[in-house]
Amino acid sequence: VLHSLAKTDIDPKTLIEIVKQKNLDLLQQFGGTGAVATALQTDIHGGIDGSEEDRARRQGLFGSNTYKKPPTESFFSFVVDTFKSFTVLILFVCAILSLAFGLNLFIAVSIYISVSASSKYMQNKKFEKLLSKVSNSIQVDVVRNKRRQQILLSNVVVGDVICLKIGDQVPADGIFLDGHSLQIQESDHNVEVNSSQNPFLLSGTKVVDGYGRMLATAVGMNTTWGQIMRQTSYNTSEWTLLKARVRKLTSLVDLIGLAITFSGLLMILDLNAVVNLIIPEGLPLAVTVTIAYSMKRLMIDHAMVRKLSACETMGSATVICTDKTGTLTLNQMKGAADHSNIAPKVVELIQQGFALNTTAGFYKRTSGSGLEIELSGSSIEKAILSWPILGMSMDMEQIRQSCVILQVEAFNSHRKQSRVMMRKKADNTVHVHWKGAAEIILAMCSSYYDASGNVKHLEVGARERFEQIIQGMAAGSLQCLAFAHKQVPVPEEELNEENLILLGLLGIKDPCRPGLKKAVEDCQYAGVNIKMITGDNIFTAKAIATQCGILKPEFRNYTEEEKMEKVEKIYVMARASPDDKLAMVKCLKLKGHVVAVTGNGIKDAPALEEANVGLSMGIQGTAVAKESSDIIILDDNFATAVTLLNWGRCVYVNIQKFIQFHLTISVSSVLFNFLAAVLVGKNPLTAVQLLWMNLIVLTLGALALVTEQPTKELMEKPPVRLTEPLITNVMWRNLLAQAFYQIAVLLTLLFKGESVLGVNENVKDTMIFNTFVLCQVFNEFNARKLEKKNVFKGIHKNKSFLGIIGITIVLQVVMVEILKKFADTEGLNWIQWGSCIGIAAISWPIGWFVKCIPVPAKSLSYLSNEAQFLIISLLISKQLA
Repeated sequence: VLHSLAKTDIDPKTLIEIVKQKNLDLLQQFGGTGAVATALQTDIHGGIDGSEEDRARRQGLFGSNTYKKPPTESFFSFVVDTFKSFTVLILFVCAILSLAFGLNLFIAVSIYISVSASSKYMQNKKFEKLLSKVSNSIQVDVVRNKRRQQILLSNVVVGDVICLKIGDQVPADGIFLDGHSLQIQESDHNVEVNSSQNPFLLSGTKVVDGYGRMLATAVGMNTTWGQIMRQTSYNTSEWTLLKARVRKLTSLVDLIGLAITFSGLLMILDLNAVVNLIIPEGLPLAVTVTIAYSMKRLMIDHAMVRKLSACETMGSATVICTDKTGTLTLNQMKGAADHSNIAPKVVELIQQGFALNTTAGFYKRTSGSGLEIELSGSSIEKAILSWPILGMSMDMEQIRQSCVILQVEAFNSHRKQSRVMMRKKADNTVHVHWKGAAEIILAMCSSYYDASGNVKHLEVGARERFEQIIQGMAAGSLQCLAFAHKQVPVPEEELNEENLILLGLLGIKDPCRPGLKKAVEDCQYAGVNIKMITGDNIFTAKAIATQCGILKPEFRNYTEEEKMEKVEKIYVMARASPDDKLAMVKCLKLKGHVVAVTGNGIKDAPALEEANVGLSMGIQGTAVAKESSDIIILDDNFATAVTLLNWGRCVYVNIQKFIQFHLTISVSSVLFNFLAAVLVGKNPLTAVQLLWMNLIVLTLGALALVTEQPTKELMEKPPVRLTEPLITNVMWRNLLAQAFYQIAVLLTLLFKGESVLGVNENVKDTMIFNTFVLCQVFNEFNARKLEKKNVFKGIHKNKSFLGIIGITIVLQVVMVEILKKFADTEGLNWIQWGSCIGIAAISWPIGWFVKCIPVPAKSLSYLSNEAQFLIISLLISKQLA
């Protein structure tokens, strides 16, 4: 397909092995990197052609840059997983034993198991699809058709020239082309990559220093990373904290139901009553459904959840530590400086520093309006470079051709500076150019150029004037950079960073995002503190923080004593390093805070991993930062973090709504069947009917309640502590009131139904079943609002809730009127249906009245969920005695 390959006797397998084994001798035998590039029809400087036909040929010969994940769990595995539940196992055994009396129970149990397994299987597939979007969203810098551009990771092909910088994850196996100080993290140590001794790069490794370009020689499953992926199992069943708490809650309900049910069984020997044990099985499914739904909705709101637990933990966040650039600001930077009175000698030096000490790329193209220059790279590098190109007509190509770069030290967040050593071809002199944070570079300078190009000593007065200029620019929300220069006699490995000559200052304007102040206020109103951690100086940081609303202007009006009292509460950390950010996160966690952290660089990885929730940036974030984070903010906007906060709280509250709804059914059905068994000697609610409750009412109830979207009310409360009980006092009040009402009306129908309603026993039992189901339908409305009395507020916006209620009612009509033999029911007339609906509708006024009753201010938080359930079970036992 690529005819050059045959001429050089290099086949795909050989290319793969050269890099994988790091065989430098074999690479030299084939003529080195240049020969391999020629064989792959790659221009080392201009890259591949990049046309669709070219990419298709390369993918056909070398494969695509995608990874085949190990097969996920099959449907049968979820059936087996369903049987791992002790309650399901007991129920299935009872169903088999009941075959002697009919097929109804066995069929019902079989349907339940099939539906349960299907639900889990479908949710697993959805999670797999959502998580796969993470890898598909990663962008890679490549050179194609002589132009630097960004493409999707999956579109990288063999022969591509890939640009690497600090924080990138190497996207393919390949060979080093050029670069400076490039270091790769392999396993637990850093390896320097160069042309002479180690020109090999392996996919999946991380760039920790320097920058460079590489030639891709293997992609996808043919890479080192692909071999690791081939041996790695794929599991989407992550156990979140909320899931674990619900599972523990389910086990406790199991035990209580088991004790009560079997005590009834021993008295009446009715195996059908064992069906009560199945009731808690819907809780873990509800957690899965609500998190899956939230993940899908968050994708629309520009957030990609990588770890399921983060979705729920975000709702408990008490502090958000955020970066400034690109998160609080638009990341649309523009340089501001004046060069009209600068001497030509200084202009030449400035242009050398700008053209050589940069990681940005440029591309010239001719259009209808003339010659256009397109810049690529980070926002700040493009802003720095655009000023001399557009304002000073700098010719980058000419400058780079007139110099030889000897040494480069890339910018890093610790030193906050970068430098380049170069030799001028014209006079063979060696120069070093520095660029970095203004006050740091200024401290390294001992002299400066005046407007005439003369070198002047940087005396105290002059230094103070420069410092005032820097402070003034920073107070105007400008990010201030300084440029310095030094001529050295010979190239030196260790440069003396003193006695530099200051070339100039450059202010970068990066405006705050629209609506940011409102987003910060929303967080503060919700009890969440915002802390800005930035590498900018204190004056820029303070100006931006005041604009955003993080720092209040009232602070300047405090007395000195008040300032000293409040200074402990740090809201802004300026000139902060990644280590400072990590220390801040650790201290906050020790204080008991739940911390969310934003980050985009490789040095942010420790803080992102240490935080309760790590938030990386989708646009400016490096691959390493994304890999270390729990959630990727796709639009780099702080307002999206506020949306995450609201959704996290929504997940927690929706689960609480379903638990309240679920336990109401559990308590009422278990107690009613038990009391009926004791007092009458039979269970009016049959096993099939209770399975119907579980399969239809609870499953559809989960879909209706856990898909409620966030409301403003959620942001009016403080964060929920991770240690707070899942079942609150309010929930106990609501569910017990509804459960006792349902038990009361069902017992009334049981004992007085025939005489009062004038019906036979079979119709009475059907009305008991029908009333019980309809009570849950009406109670679903009550469950929408745990504390608010108006349960209908916003219901018109939730069309899925209304649709599910309608489906539930239709299915109940089918169950009672059509599947009479299967469900052991009798058909009801209009009056009987009206009676059932009227009795069930009383749930609404009861729900309103109960919410008027205050609950104890002190929560039962000192009791575990286990203790709460033991107390309830003891109360039930005492009542039954």
